[in-house]
Amino acid sequence: MRVAVFSTRPYDRRFLEAANAEHGHELVFFEERLHCRTAPLAHGAEVVCAFVSDSLDAEAIDCLADEGVRLIALRASGINNVDLEAAARRGLTVARVPAYSPHAIAEHTVGLMLALERKIHRAHARVREGNFSLEGLLGRELHGRSVGIVGTGAIGRAVSRILHGFGCRLLAHDITPDAGLQALGVAYSDLPTLLERSEVVSLHCPLTPATRHLIDGAALERMRDGAMLVNTSRGGLIDTAAVVEGLKTGRVGSLGLDVYEEEESLFFADLSDQIIQDDVFSRLLTFPNVIVTGHQAFFTVEAMQQIAATTLGNISAFAAGHRSGNEVTAAD
Repeated sequence: MRVAVFSTRPYDRRFLEAANAEHGHELVFFEERLHCRTAPLAHGAEVVCAFVSDSLDAEAIDCLADEGVRLIALRASGINNVDLEAAARRGLTVARVPAYSPHAIAEHTVGLMLALERKIHRAHARVREGNFSLEGLLGRELHGRSVGIVGTGAIGRAVSRILHGFGCRLLAHDITPDAGLQALGVAYSDLPTLLERSEVVSLHCPLTPATRHLIDGAALERMRDGAMLVNTSRGGLIDTAAVVEGLKTGRVGSLGLDVYEEEESLFFADLSDQIIQDDVFSRLLTFPNVIVTGHQAFFTVEAMQQIAATTLGNISAFAAGHRSGNEVTAAD
């Protein structure tokens, strides 16, 4: 099948071409992000391969359907950037990569926690300038700390198991408690209780209308003074403006982000020679107790290989008239 691959970077091409060796599809790569204005680039393709930074709203889906596209193959797990009702209305199948390497994101999450607690980012900058003073670098140990895990799917479970090894006291919130984590001693509670009791709060739930701005001003008021907040899930889970205020007052003691609610105009591009126009994001970067990475938690060799393999497998199943099991609809 002819596949139009959008938001392509050199590493995407490398892993997708390697995985395609056993499938034999015709891959056409575009650096452009997919939206209604770039959808005509998919002319002649039966499949578009999209990323989390692409916008598949109703208008874009109508354009794709008019161009003859029949499958949207997402090389990601999140579906919040896809209008699934519009896809169903136009007869387009949507398939995703439901899981690739939860360990990649879990390890990055804990890495952010360690860097913030031990001020590794600040120490690195100092040493490069010949400053070996320890003043201002006093940290805290994770051992014995109370950590709240919001969402205990595959990634939340992996984070919990790593932190259990550190000797943390773990709390969790999920609509479906995990028996394996409970056996480890993880205590489930409602979200307000978790926020009140946790010294570190880590987010690992999908972005839905119900979870948008899950951490807002009211939620921050419930958190312990000086608590750490980490988000490697979806940017829209956090009301960033409210968190900035929390950082200014000290309610938020430190913040680790790999995602940002307005990241579409920033992430996955080199903007080093430009002036960032997002004032809220720019304000975040001024805090010494904030670390932001550009949606890279997933970015390991192992995860990229799995994403490419699953994506090509989804396309081949569709071409053969079979279900891969990774299809998603608005009812899911």
